Amino acid sequence: MGICSSCDATAVATAKLILQDGSLQEFSYPVKVSYILQKHPSMFIVNSDDMEFDDVVSAIREEDVLQPGQLYFALPLARLRQRLQPQEMAALAVKASSALSKSSGGKHVCFATPSLSNTKSSGRVSDVGSRSGRRSSFTGMLSVIPE
Repeated sequence: MGICSSCDATAVATAKLILQDGSLQEFSYPVKVSYILQKHPSMFIVNSDDMEFDDVVSAIREEDVLQPGQLYFALPLARLRQRLQPQEMAALAVKASSALSKSSGGKHVCFATPSLSNTKSSGRVSDVGSRSGRRSSFTGMLSVIPE
C-alpha cells in the first residue's frame, strides 16, 4: 500500500487518513494519533507502508505523529492483530484511490508496481520485484493520466 500516491506534485504535503467509510481527512499540521482516536474510539490507525499481504496489521502508537506525505488507514479494532488478506488490501487500495481522486479535484491516482515476471515473492508488498524473496525497497513510477 505504500506505493499509493496522489499525482499532484505541486500540492503541499499532508498526512492523509482514509476512514472506514472511505472518506479522506488531510492534515497539513502535526497531529497525534491520540487526537484522531478521541474522535474515532472504535478504530486504530495504521501506516499504509507497514501493511503487507498475509501479515498481521499493527496499530501506530497513540503518541506518534502522522507524517506529511504518508497515507494512513483507520481500521476497526476487530482487525487489529489480524492477518491482512490480499482481497482486503485490494479493497483498501480501491477505497484510497477513490478518496484521493475525489480530493484531488478529479485527477487520477496512480499505482505502480514492478514487473512480476520471473520473480519469487513471499507475498509482501515490499518483496514485489525482489528476485531472492528478501525484502527490498523500490520506488513506484507515478504519472498523471490525462482525462
